[in-house]
Order: sequence, then structure tokens, then C-alpha cells
Amino acid sequence: MTIVVTLSPELEALLRERATQQGQDVGFIASELLTAALRWEEQDLKEAISGIQRGLDDFEAGQFRAFQDFAEEQGYRYNLPITS
Repeated sequence: MTIVVTLSPELEALLRERATQQGQDVGFIASELLTAALRWEEQDLKEAISGIQRGLDDFEAGQFRAFQDFAEEQGYRYNLPITS
């Protein structure tokens, strides 16, 4: 399958530099990078859905706390200003 993608000159230069550094064809490097990005995106989506489902399950089981408690904990943890 052939797909034509227009790259900015800067991105094309980076891609060609990567290919040269790895001693590979620029098309191969582009394919490998796209594959990695798509796999990462798919895994990230699965993890997000799983996290949301865990949160919903906890809520349905009565395992939750007040937002104010959560906000205070995060404020202490990340040294954020506490607002009321």
C-alpha cells in the first residue's frame, strides 16, 4: 500500500537524519515510527478506559471520598495553594 504524506522541511530533515543514523531506509524508519506511535496510542486508550472503569466500580461499591478531601491531599502532595 502506498500513502503519500507531506512533511514540513524540518520534519523531513529529522526523519532523514534518523534514517542515516540508523543506517536504514527513510521509508522503513517512517513506518517504524508510525507503528510505535499507533501502538502507544492504542495502549494509552486501553489504560484510560481501564482506569475509568475501576473508578466507576469503586464508586458503585461505595468506595469514594469527598472531593474536598481529594483536593486537599493533592494540594499537600504537589505543594499547591489550598483554596476553599
